[in-house]
Amino acid sequence: MLQPKKTKFRRQQKGRMKGNTKRGAELAFGSFGIKSLDESWITSRQIEAARQAITRRMKREGQLWIRIFPDKPVTKKPAEVRMGKGKGAPEYFVARVSPGRIMFEAEGVAIETAKEAMRLGAQKLPVKCKFVVRRDFS
Repeated sequence: MLQPKKTKFRRQQKGRMKGNTKRGAELAFGSFGIKSLDESWITSRQIEAARQAITRRMKREGQLWIRIFPDKPVTKKPAEVRMGKGKGAPEYFVARVSPGRIMFEAEGVAIETAKEAMRLGAQKLPVKCKFVVRRDFS
């Protein structure tokens, strides 16, 4: 029997992320975006780091949309605490991202600027990403 792929966040009772994304796979707001090619949990800190990198590179021109939201709390018990006594307190929040999910979109900048900005933002994320352009963009 095949074992599931082991990654940083894949442990028992944490859930599985199988298959491609069901919604959020098309550009909805902007002309440019970055699309996920892997599945992972993306923390709120990673989303904010990517947002800052993209905004800085675009020099606050144009508009940026964040299409993912960290709505899943990840709990953790303090160090050196005995077993039992309930579940730990929320430590941080994550967004579940599947392959094909558009994570950021941009509009109102040149294609070269958008491509470089999205590349810098994608470096801050733990998933492999792809730069996408709207079909009717000319």
